[in-house]
Amino acid sequence: MKGISLDSRKIEFLIYFLIWAFVFSVPYFSERGSGHINWNEVIKNWLRVVSYLVIFLVNVYILVPRLLLKKKYRYYFVLVSVLIAMVIIVNIPAPIPYPQQNGPLTEANNDSLEQPVEIVRKQKPPIMAFADNLIISILLVGAGTTVKLMSKWLSEEKLRKDAEKEQLKTNLALLKHQVSPHFFMNTLNNIHTLIEMDTEKAQDAVERLSTLMRYLLYDSAQNTIELKKEIEFIYSFISLMQLRHSDEVEVTVLIPNQIPDIKIPPMLFISLLENAFKHGVSYPKKSYIYFEIQIHEKTLGCIIKNSKHKTVLNQYDEYSGIGLANIKKSLNLLYEQDYKLDISNKENEFEVNLTIPV
Repeated sequence: MKGISLDSRKIEFLIYFLIWAFVFSVPYFSERGSGHINWNEVIKNWLRVVSYLVIFLVNVYILVPRLLLKKKYRYYFVLVSVLIAMVIIVNIPAPIPYPQQNGPLTEANNDSLEQPVEIVRKQKPPIMAFADNLIISILLVGAGTTVKLMSKWLSEEKLRKDAEKEQLKTNLALLKHQVSPHFFMNTLNNIHTLIEMDTEKAQDAVERLSTLMRYLLYDSAQNTIELKKEIEFIYSFISLMQLRHSDEVEVTVLIPNQIPDIKIPPMLFISLLENAFKHGVSYPKKSYIYFEIQIHEKTLGCIIKNSKHKTVLNQYDEYSGIGLANIKKSLNLLYEQDYKLDISNKENEFEVNLTIPV
């Protein structure tokens, strides 16, 4: 965050430098354009520019931070007006008097009379000098205030985005921790049942569970993972669930033979698939689970269908919304609005159709 603020200040200083490089160059190039550089005039105008620089710096580094940004608008505008008035008073030139002329005009003193006339002709009337100083002061003060406010806004905006990214990481980590205990609870229940039904299958289930645990402990900690690994995890999960529901559930898995080398967030589909097994299986009735991956040029689609049965509520119904709620939170955090989630809740079938960009 410090690096971001430093970059913002560098940009601010660069803009200030460009503004004042231009302002200080104006007197020099104005004299140069006349064909002859009068360095006395250039230095005199530079001294005027210094007075503008003083109010610019006072405004940018004192008045704006201490008054304007703290919403003390009345004090800010009063003090800025006082500063501008002081600069105008300092920079209005005093009138140059004609030299005293004694005696009749002759050729000897003719030159001495013409010179002051030319000088007076070059000097602007007080009202013109007042207007010039007022306009220049307002423009410079306004430019400095605008740059300072923009720099402050950009710095705060970048800090806000950094905070949002940190919050995103925290929320995703929390969501993963919410999914994992739920998943392990169901899997351990499956193994507990298999131990009583078939010891050999129970041993196979333990091996599969160890594979899933490695995925959850290591691969799921990453921000993204290869689609191939995610599909392998899904295959292992489905195989583990089929060990328990082999007779009651018809499971259909459709995945393309060619899997492209793309990455997706880990455990993106498992919550939906877990919900399908949890709420789509009924022992007295024939049940089915349908899982399909569709790979397109710029999107990845997942279709999950499961049978729907009217059953008596059981002790695990309090968890029925965890998978779907978590997947919605994850999608909002990861993709904002750049995804499509369609849920169809029919009388005898529940379907989820998810499309994400890749």
